[in-house]
Amino acid sequence: MSQKNDIRLLRINYLRGPNMWTYRPVLEVWLDLGELEDHPSHQLPGFNDRLTAVLPALVEHHCGVGERGGFLERLTEGTWCGHVLEHIVIELLNLAGMPTGFGQTRSTSQRGVYRMVFRARDEQVARAALAEGHALIMAVINDQPFDVPAAVGRVRDKLDDCYLGPSTAAIVAAATDRRIPHIRLNDGNLVQLGHGQRQRRIWTAETDMTSAIAEGIASDKDLTKSLLKAVGVPVPHGQAVKTAEQAWEAAQDIGLPVVVKPSDGNHGRGVTLDLKLRDDVLAAFEVAARHGTEVLVERYITGNEHRLLVVGGQVVAAARGEVAAVVGDGVHNVLELTERQINSDPRRGLTENHPLNRLNVPEDGVILLDLQRQGLTPESVPAAGRQVLIQRNGNVAIDCTPEVHPEVAHAVSLAARTVGLDIAGVDLVTEDIARPLSETGGAIVEVNAGPGLLMHLKPAGGAPQPVGQAIIDHLFAEDETGRIPIVGVAGSRGGHQISRLVAWLLHLNGRHVGLACRDGLFLGTRRVEKRNSARWDAAHRLLMNRGVNAVVVENDPASVLRDGLAYDRCQVGVVTDLDGIAELAEFDVHDVDQLYKVLRTQIDVVLSDGASVLHAAHPRLVDMAELSDGEVVFYAEDGSLEALQHHRDRGGRAVFLRGGAAVLAQGPAETPGANIEALLRRFGAAATDASTLLAAVAAAWALGISPELIAAGLDTFVPDLHLA
Repeated sequence: MSQKNDIRLLRINYLRGPNMWTYRPVLEVWLDLGELEDHPSHQLPGFNDRLTAVLPALVEHHCGVGERGGFLERLTEGTWCGHVLEHIVIELLNLAGMPTGFGQTRSTSQRGVYRMVFRARDEQVARAALAEGHALIMAVINDQPFDVPAAVGRVRDKLDDCYLGPSTAAIVAAATDRRIPHIRLNDGNLVQLGHGQRQRRIWTAETDMTSAIAEGIASDKDLTKSLLKAVGVPVPHGQAVKTAEQAWEAAQDIGLPVVVKPSDGNHGRGVTLDLKLRDDVLAAFEVAARHGTEVLVERYITGNEHRLLVVGGQVVAAARGEVAAVVGDGVHNVLELTERQINSDPRRGLTENHPLNRLNVPEDGVILLDLQRQGLTPESVPAAGRQVLIQRNGNVAIDCTPEVHPEVAHAVSLAARTVGLDIAGVDLVTEDIARPLSETGGAIVEVNAGPGLLMHLKPAGGAPQPVGQAIIDHLFAEDETGRIPIVGVAGSRGGHQISRLVAWLLHLNGRHVGLACRDGLFLGTRRVEKRNSARWDAAHRLLMNRGVNAVVVENDPASVLRDGLAYDRCQVGVVTDLDGIAELAEFDVHDVDQLYKVLRTQIDVVLSDGASVLHAAHPRLVDMAELSDGEVVFYAEDGSLEALQHHRDRGGRAVFLRGGAAVLAQGPAETPGANIEALLRRFGAAATDASTLLAAVAAAWALGISPELIAAGLDTFVPDLHLA
């Protein structure tokens, strides 16, 4: 078979918000098949067999058939390579650990050119998957070798570098389940939940309710212990020391055995347990000193290490540790046995997705000390059957949440409250967590801010715990969504005027309003930027602003096609017209049906307790009403329109013009409203039209603003920005 030329990727565009394809962010790729337009899958000799050999899980793709094997059926029947590339990219994302099932490929008006989209939680990960998928499909087409595991590894590396960590992702997923929107604020794990004044922020397992003072206390283990002791929480007796000799003196005073650890370390680093001999204490001091600014010597508590997660004063999860050990075979040394018997466990790894860490024997001072106490080195070959302790702590990953005794939970909760942390990881040692600490002699040894959640989300044993949900329930009351009223105005006619009028009426209604439209960016009545702000980035900035509790956004069709909407859902969505097609040729939009699919996005995102405001003089916009999850409010200059009358007959709301004034009607009831003719005169000849002003009235009414305030607001509105 002759070699085929590469599929050309003409344009790659990340749609960050709801768009004409779906509610979620997608990567949109314009691609030119070139000569492959004449060679669908069933006409490429051996292609289907080679593809399913390197990606066998493609059998799970339903495709348009709607059942397992659906995509393979399409392959056999013959489908174009753009569609095949879509499924390859989706499968690479699945294999890399970012599962997705959404994708579409559609032809354009140019022969051989297609628009392919797929779900993309992160732009950089999606671009990496696209690049690997593009290379893979060309290799399969041309019967060339391709290393799929290496490609998946590169996508996974990009995922590890760019996407949220598993703890943050779990919290965000829990927020999504409660329909709470989120915005990622940096390249790491700082995330905003909710919008405007109702937002909360998390940074992994820290929140904007986490006290800096409490964090400072938690980082000082000696101070933490003294505070806990003062309120009656059992803690091991101990003291801070400055030298190795002082450590041994303290150990003798406290009573052997002891624990030596850094005062401000974390993750169990530098902690050596069960020390009975002078030389061991001296060596442990040197290890601890490398991991903290001060060293503590404490009484050794017998039992298992446990980590309990406290959220909002309640214990929501608990995990138990286990000792890591190997059994000698008389052949392999300690280092080799560790690799074979411990690090080979798939639960162990170096990323946040692994509940247990790999053990680095040669570089871990605590492990080396424990080996030395057993008369061994990493190169020693233990006799067959000899059990060798490798690590005492740091392996906390066995869920034991149902076992926690109420008195243990009370002590742990009291410890978190005493330190002042809203979310805390409390470490305790006890022989049996199902019994009170007073019976077992157990004690709390640390209280940690910003605890990792992975041990509870993906325990090495036992059931996962819904800790992300617990954190969201802590941040938001049951009836809270973190949402503020958002009004989106879409269309080509008068969107900026509608947006400004609605923002003004919201302002008069006591709201702190952010406005993004082609007239600029506004905070309240102050214009902070004069350039065209009917853009995704301008609206996004308003949603991040803690000072606003309502947002109005103008969305022209080009901005929806270029970026998607800046918000996931809105309270009121307005669509004014289906004009402006001539300006959208670069997006391959050439007719009303195509533009309809673009502008329906604004109606698709209206909340169920919100409203869609539609121009009843346009039959296609009347049809759009059936897409709304919320109420529909029609507006038109002519109140006798059949669509408007039919809507009123069913008890619906409508706004129309009569005698120069707006009439607000619901069913048969009518309320006279704003003086439209007077405002038109203030705008000046040809500056706007009555339909535009009626749209603003309808949107304000849909927001719950009274007809009287709407009338007064339009009387006081100043159209000229220089005079406002």
